[in-house]
Amino acid sequence: MPKLIAILNVVAWAGFWAFGYIALTSSSGDANLTVAVFLAALGAAVGIVAWLWLVRHSEATGYAKRSNQVPREHHRQPEGQVR
Repeated sequence: MPKLIAILNVVAWAGFWAFGYIALTSSSGDANLTVAVFLAALGAAVGIVAWLWLVRHSEATGYAKRSNQVPREHHRQPEGQVR
């Protein structure tokens, strides 16, 4: 599954760059502009979601080091204390 998501990530970002270039270089009154902008946005959205999934998967499997985040226990207030 991770390899499939990695391939999806590469294809999505390639679509973003290709259709983004088409959207930037097409004439403003062209109907292809709308389609190119939509496909570029779709490629960016899928690419970001796939990348985030890959990052979480690599942290969960131990391939990558976990990010330095404060554990959730430190965000909670102890019972009976008021800020």
